[in-house]
Amino acid sequence: MKTPLYAALAGLLLAGCAGYSGSDLIAGKSTAAEVVKSMGEPSAKSASADGSVWLYPRGPEGRQTYAVTLGKDGVLRSIEQRLTRANVYKLIAGTTTSAQVRELLGPPGSISSNSRLAREVWEYKMLEEPNLMILWVQFSTDGIVREVMYTHDPEMDKNSGASLP
Repeated sequence: MKTPLYAALAGLLLAGCAGYSGSDLIAGKSTAAEVVKSMGEPSAKSASADGSVWLYPRGPEGRQTYAVTLGKDGVLRSIEQRLTRANVYKLIAGTTTSAQVRELLGPPGSISSNSRLAREVWEYKMLEEPNLMILWVQFSTDGIVREVMYTHDPEMDKNSGASLP
């Protein structure tokens, strides 16, 4: 009978996902080594006033980027999902830089160019329960945000219109 095999495979799949978001880690207790064991190597590390921030993008289709904050002692302080509507609203056209966007949201799922407007375009696929969203951030040649478009993912959510209150 195949049922035990399917149950075993489902169990392995769930176990493999346990560290996807760091849900198995404990703030104030888990160490940097435990973060790496659970979530893997971060795609980027940056220093903060109190320690460091490690980024874990789960894209291009994963639709989450987790920021793990570690204290100077190497102990986990927090894990935060960065691809959120609240963070999208922090992007200010004419002010926010590409470095600030990368620090806030993590690396984009893809980068393309709009040669007609001389823009570099970063794309982030996002999950805003229950909707699948997409964010496009366009930068001018000086690395400043010029346009931000946030809408339902047209490939995944064909029956929905744009979404911004």
